[in-house]
Amino acid sequence: MTLIFNETAFKHGATVKDINCAMAVPLADMLLEKHANKYLLIGFDISGNLLEIMYNLVDEDTANVFHAMRCRKEWYKYIPRSK
Repeated sequence: MTLIFNETAFKHGATVKDINCAMAVPLADMLLEKHANKYLLIGFDISGNLLEIMYNLVDEDTANVFHAMRCRKEWYKYIPRSK
């Protein structure tokens, strides 16, 4: 998938490398409830920190990333737990 970045994606200090790393191997990736085209992805950045990333699909091959920051605890519930 091709990623394009809104400048707001970098507002909290995440870099392109951090976002690419998290999106390459997501722990969770889901459409947010009550939104037609707003997705939440949780994954690790290049330093092993959890990131929350929000994006929209532009088309089937392109995502517009508009938010990225250290993952807040409110999103932890979406990370699958091993049994």
